[in-house]
Amino acid sequence: MLKLSKKTDYALMAVQYMASGGADRVVNTKEIAEEYNIPVELLAKVLQKLGKKGLIVSQNGPKGGYVLAKSSTDISVLSVIQAIEGHIGITECYHNEDSNCMQMPRCNIRTPLRNIQNSIYGLLDSMSIADMKEFGSATIVPQSRVYGQRT
Repeated sequence: MLKLSKKTDYALMAVQYMASGGADRVVNTKEIAEEYNIPVELLAKVLQKLGKKGLIVSQNGPKGGYVLAKSSTDISVLSVIQAIEGHIGITECYHNEDSNCMQMPRCNIRTPLRNIQNSIYGLLDSMSIADMKEFGSATIVPQSRVYGQRT
């Protein structure tokens, strides 16, 4: 099962928070940590990773902190996830190119799963941080109503 880490949750929350404050507003780590009850030290490491990947920019000085490196419409959810998680995959052979899967020569689900993974990547890459903010105010529809119940 594809599951994102807490660090990735925090990264998405932090970037979303920065986006909600406006393009030029500098936000410090402590402010975000207090808003979401995140350990400051952990959030600092997450923000450093986002900075190294060029998604946010550090501002030094007494009123320093972080700002988005570009518009929230130009930052994809996938780019934030990959900044923290690296390459993600729904199976070991897609997550780790050097996988020693014994089933590789006779695997009959590799292509269908690759198609599923590509669809997931496409969705995450097409959704921006600005889109997430828009969806954040929407009512969540249970999956059973979206996809229908299977019996």
